[in-house]
Amino acid sequence: TGFDSDNSSGDFSEANHKVAEMLDLDPHQSNRTGKHNGETEIQENGIKRHRTSLPAPMFSRSDFSVWSILKKCIGLELSKITMPIVFNEPLSFLQRITEYMEHIYLINKACSHADPLERMQAVAAFAVSAVASQWERTGKPFNPLLGETYELTREDLGFRFISEQVSHHPPISAFYSEGLNKDFIFHGSIYPKLKFWGKSIEAEPRGTITLELLKHNEAYTWTNPTCCVHNVIIGKLWLEQYGTVEIVNHSTGDKCVLNFKPCGLFGKELHRVEGYIQDKNRKKLCVIYGKWTECLWCTDPTTYETYKKNEKRGGEQKKLKPSEDVIKSENDEADDMPEVQDTVQFIPGSKLLWRINCRPPNSSQMYNFTSFAVSLNELEKGMEAILAPTDCRLRPDIRNMENGNMDVASKEKERLEEKQRAARKERAKDEVEWHTRWFHQGTNPYTGTPDWLYSGGYFDRNFSDCPDIY
Repeated sequence: TGFDSDNSSGDFSEANHKVAEMLDLDPHQSNRTGKHNGETEIQENGIKRHRTSLPAPMFSRSDFSVWSILKKCIGLELSKITMPIVFNEPLSFLQRITEYMEHIYLINKACSHADPLERMQAVAAFAVSAVASQWERTGKPFNPLLGETYELTREDLGFRFISEQVSHHPPISAFYSEGLNKDFIFHGSIYPKLKFWGKSIEAEPRGTITLELLKHNEAYTWTNPTCCVHNVIIGKLWLEQYGTVEIVNHSTGDKCVLNFKPCGLFGKELHRVEGYIQDKNRKKLCVIYGKWTECLWCTDPTTYETYKKNEKRGGEQKKLKPSEDVIKSENDEADDMPEVQDTVQFIPGSKLLWRINCRPPNSSQMYNFTSFAVSLNELEKGMEAILAPTDCRLRPDIRNMENGNMDVASKEKERLEEKQRAARKERAKDEVEWHTRWFHQGTNPYTGTPDWLYSGGYFDRNFSDCPDIY
């Protein structure tokens, strides 16, 4: 996230150029059915089904080079550089954040468990699942305009979600979600720090993510791992997540430490996640292992250590085949990307915590979207009358790109950015400060760090004072 800007130079202007899946409470099953022409339909039981494909297939990026743009940007702040629209996907970053909710059944599991260890296991799986949709998603989402919003209510999944772009420089997106049964609150703010390393672009996460389980009076906080896009100069783009994620239960003192491993020289550790849950006395309660692109398992520490010792000695465990429960990646390996044939080695006695959802068969023609992502920009009949005028679904550049009108989308994107620049200059001239509408700056009540907090009132639908950004 973070290439487009209202400070961008004209040199990089664009002028030159509910889902078919009902997310299961049981992750072992799938219920993805529905029309494949992008239309919505109503199930027999009255639950709404969402579209299962985009209106137009993905535009080919084969004739474009990210490096042709980035080589002009050396020494510049990447958040102030405009990228050609061909490198985008037809979603706003606010909609990309909403994809955290794709595996909401894990929050439901956490709410239902009486054992705090099982709750932490479910929350850890949810934290990993939140980045899983990025797998193979090398198109960048549109940078939200200042004041842009996105809402999503899914009665079938039991939540509603609202987000707002609260700052443009630096780019900060704030979000708030709550269970329709008043069982959880999920909120946070995201402002990644971008670094360009020549062959790769790294997005270092900033901002705190908070999950509150109201029934148990518990709050968990964490920060996402670092995301890196490789092969920006030559070869096929591919994604890597790495870094340590610490999930803290502020009520019990329990902590989950997850290590997203860098791929290494030969790619042996590619996509791997390993970690553990410890109590407030630092006693290890369980070990977690898996891949953020596939699945996550847990086992007790003694079993895990015994397995690892035998593996080093060349014991029987090393000869075990990967579990049949694991979905093997079908990703084509890129140039300069380590080839990895193996998948998660199953340790006998382990418990499955989470498994990635299968993507629709036409996903590669739809920017590698999941079924959940396909539905996010759907503008259903009658929806425009109740949405805030700042909602992402109403952005003409994203809408035209989704419909395959790339030239119009490019011109609209440039128009919106110019409108944003003009509005900022006008405010500066009149010495008027920008005021956010649905969020305010404050302090996270659990970490004591600066955060953006939901002010409330969005779903009262009084949008009379919303800014004109489109």
